[in-house]
Amino acid sequence: MPNTAILMVIDAVGLKTIEYLISKTKRNNIKLDSLSYLGIREMINPNLRKKIKGNLRTKLNKKAYRINQASKTADSLIGHREMVGIIDNNVYNLFPDGFPENYLKKLEEAVGRKTFFNKMAGGMEAIELNYKRQEETGDLIVYASKCDPLIQIAMNEEIIPIDEQRFIADSAFKIAMEMNIPITRAIARSYIRKGNEIIRTPNRYDAVLGLKNKTLIDIMNENCICSVSVGKTSDLVNTKYYEKIKITKKEFLDPKLKLKFVHPAFKDSNPYNVQGIINALKSSKVIYRPKGTFIFANLVDTDSVYGHTRDVEGAIDSIEETDKSIKKIIDIMDKEDILIITADHGMEHREDYGYHSNEELFAFVCSKKFNLEKITNISYPGLTQIGAIVSKYFNIEKDYSKIIKD
Repeated sequence: MPNTAILMVIDAVGLKTIEYLISKTKRNNIKLDSLSYLGIREMINPNLRKKIKGNLRTKLNKKAYRINQASKTADSLIGHREMVGIIDNNVYNLFPDGFPENYLKKLEEAVGRKTFFNKMAGGMEAIELNYKRQEETGDLIVYASKCDPLIQIAMNEEIIPIDEQRFIADSAFKIAMEMNIPITRAIARSYIRKGNEIIRTPNRYDAVLGLKNKTLIDIMNENCICSVSVGKTSDLVNTKYYEKIKITKKEFLDPKLKLKFVHPAFKDSNPYNVQGIINALKSSKVIYRPKGTFIFANLVDTDSVYGHTRDVEGAIDSIEETDKSIKKIIDIMDKEDILIITADHGMEHREDYGYHSNEELFAFVCSKKFNLEKITNISYPGLTQIGAIVSKYFNIEKDYSKIIKD
């Protein structure tokens, strides 16, 4: 049976970020059985190690790396793309003063709706301040992200249909490219209101910067290796996948797995994405895949739910639940399967907000029986090393090395 490689990205958890969270938490007992076994304790400040408890009672072949992003900008899109072979030397700046008026005028003409607000803000903040006008007039809440080089447009999906929201995001991105406004995405932030509560729905849509070069995923497609994206990875690396898994309803969570929501209002999505990884892994064992399966997954909550909000205790709880999920995934891996765990960037907690940071990251590779020496004794720049390990596992390193050189 062909084998499976899993790449699991724990969003916004660099080594400096982990040290900050541990130093600020009120807890003295952070249970990380899986990550401790793989080597996270040895990578952080010795004075903080004692707060991390636990270890797996298992025997795995394993490798641990310290790794730095080669691309210039700390961003989820940039980090994930580098993992599959694209180094981006462009510098993408934020928009603290909002977007140019002539850009927004062109957008209004293209979509037939007015825009307003046009300030840098957090997502919920922008909606909470402006939902009344949006819902009364149908005008678009436009705001700049505090951490990513992108435009966000918030719309109540009961006022503006989803198809129109996607058209608006596509138009915003297209016009930005025509005017050389350096953004990586235009996001339609769909929400609804239930009484006084604002709820961002799963119908978010990202119009994304196109891929200028071939990626590891494209090479897999050419070599009959089945690629499966879980969560937002297919939005970030927007190429063709054999399968895309995006679970958004609790009914699809297997109760036997006991996947736990950390957020009291169930705003976290990691349980859905862990379920997606497990579904993809189990499918890879029963559906014929001639050259194997690559599962590319993102666990976003340490970024979107707990990172930008600077929720230290929530982030620690989320990492603990992720750690438990790693054990669940390892338990059902075949002997020759491999699991790679890394992060896409860090998170700097400032007084006003959590901002993406370009910092040293961890990378762990493990397998029950596969000889990791065959695939890890290589050297590639930055996070392209991750893709190189995967390419060597699937015997396509020669093709992968060409896209790095190009």
